[in-house]
Amino acid sequence: MDDAINNIRWDLRGTEVEAESFRIIEEEIGEISWPEPEWRVIRRLIHAAGDCSLKDQVVFAHNPIEAGLQALEEGSPLYADSNMIRSGVSVHKLRLFYRSYNRDNIHCHVADDDVARLAKKTGRTRALCALEKSRPILDRAIVLIGNAPLALAGLARMILNGEVRPRLVIAMPVGFVNVLESKQLIMKTEVPHIILQGRRGGSPLAVAALHGIMENGTKLHDGG
Repeated sequence: MDDAINNIRWDLRGTEVEAESFRIIEEEIGEISWPEPEWRVIRRLIHAAGDCSLKDQVVFAHNPIEAGLQALEEGSPLYADSNMIRSGVSVHKLRLFYRSYNRDNIHCHVADDDVARLAKKTGRTRALCALEKSRPILDRAIVLIGNAPLALAGLARMILNGEVRPRLVIAMPVGFVNVLESKQLIMKTEVPHIILQGRRGGSPLAVAALHGIMENGTKLHDGG
């Protein structure tokens, strides 16, 4: 036990922990073959998961980083399929792009009473009913899916039917049912999107991807 305690680096600040984590990631990865904007997103995902193998599972389609930064600069609403995402997105970072952003601009209806009633009445999942409730904002939203495959599938169906066109989709549902299929479906659209291939995903990874996108923008704001 004493050895374990002595090996803990107690004196590191939060920013130093992040910087050291990134240093270790880049040391383990070796040569960085991705463009820097994409690498910042991938690095955030690896950091969030503690797994360097994620580097080979991230797909960027239709200029999602550029699209996401532009949407943030214009104050586009955000839609999340879980309250964990809603809580995890940094409002402070959002305000670096659009000063009026607040937590209410991150929409999540999965726990709403009317959504629960509709799900029970129709036999559909709350994820689908919450998505339907948010239809009015989806056409201009940044959409983060880190939990429910049916939320992603439902969104893809809306897009393919010409009903909505989000500014950016971060597609990282997790699990064993409908996960691969929902990711394949969103890849059929021309909407800017970032996907984590396979069964892996989760709300923390969806948040990490957005923060990675924002890191590119804040580098610009800082003159980096």
